[in-house]
Amino acid sequence: MSRHDERLAEFADLQRFLSSDRVASPAIPPPQDGALLRMYPAGQRPRSGALRGDILDVDSHWHFHDMHQLIYAFEGALEIESEAGRHLAPRQLAAWIPAGVLHRVSLHRVRSASVFFTAESVATPGDRIRTVLVAPLMREMMREALRWPLQAPDSPLRGSFFTTMAGLCAEWIEREADLFMPTCREPRLQRALAYTDATPEAKLADVCRHAGLSERSFRRRLKAETGLTWEACRQRSRLLRAIALLGETDTPITDIALSCGFETPSSFAKAFRTAMSETPSEYRFRVTKG
Repeated sequence: MSRHDERLAEFADLQRFLSSDRVASPAIPPPQDGALLRMYPAGQRPRSGALRGDILDVDSHWHFHDMHQLIYAFEGALEIESEAGRHLAPRQLAAWIPAGVLHRVSLHRVRSASVFFTAESVATPGDRIRTVLVAPLMREMMREALRWPLQAPDSPLRGSFFTTMAGLCAEWIEREADLFMPTCREPRLQRALAYTDATPEAKLADVCRHAGLSERSFRRRLKAETGLTWEACRQRSRLLRAIALLGETDTPITDIALSCGFETPSSFAKAFRTAMSETPSEYRFRVTKG
């Protein structure tokens, strides 16, 4: 089989993975209406391995895996929604999805790599999705992992590689980017957050008027449902917008800061560094030149 044919086969595997039908599993009961997506046929022993995604444009259904997934965006941005909210993993960041966690994925013009780990191979996988900061070692190991597609033959080298990578995952997933946006079930809170997301310059009074809530009631209900203040939600929304502009445009950083609602470039730089552990200019250089 030529390398081109292998790439087509890997792409087809990933497309099937994202669109496959429900499979019943007595070992992992389906959360609500989620579909279990087996990475190996029933009865076959799972092995850690990789899947390549070349320029995908997919909105998956709600599903969960029988393996842990580490997915990394070389280009574009991943959006992963859980029952609690949505996680954005822009270019050069990764998302960690533990086995059994219900989610759906949006991949639009994304070139990515996924590594699937057996459920027992990662010592402390956690029980929630995380957006993960990517160290150079992780990025290079994600590239190297593509040597061993999920369904490729086993080998001692393959086993040693993924055992080492799984061991490192426990450290990697602790380095989170603070980019999680909560989901609200109350319609008025949904309207308020949607308006906040669409209007970076909006003030609290504008948001409350749009949602039909008093400021006191809005603050109390939002905190009770999400655990976050409105200011924290607004800052994350602004950062998500700014990250996309930094990675996909040549707009000056000062202009990005102001257009995303930050009062000054210095306040933007401080918020960005807190969430991403690097400055806006460092991030832009890494994702466009690195």
